[in-house]
Amino acid sequence: MQDRFTFILCRLFRGVRDTRGVTAAEYAILAVGVVIMVGGAVLGFSPYLVNAFSDAGTAITSTQASLPAAAR
Repeated sequence: MQDRFTFILCRLFRGVRDTRGVTAAEYAILAVGVVIMVGGAVLGFSPYLVNAFSDAGTAITSTQASLPAAAR
């Protein structure tokens, strides 16, 4: 009975000391944090981004329309 109990404890502690996969889990948690931060920034700045891209598109369209037909 004692040997079986010792065997179970050794297996349990071996599993606790095993650190394989810990680094992968840490990187996964870090990646999730980065995704959340980037997503929050995009949502926070989306009105400004929409205006900036609209203004850039308008500027390109108006510049292209003012060029002579041979230059297009």
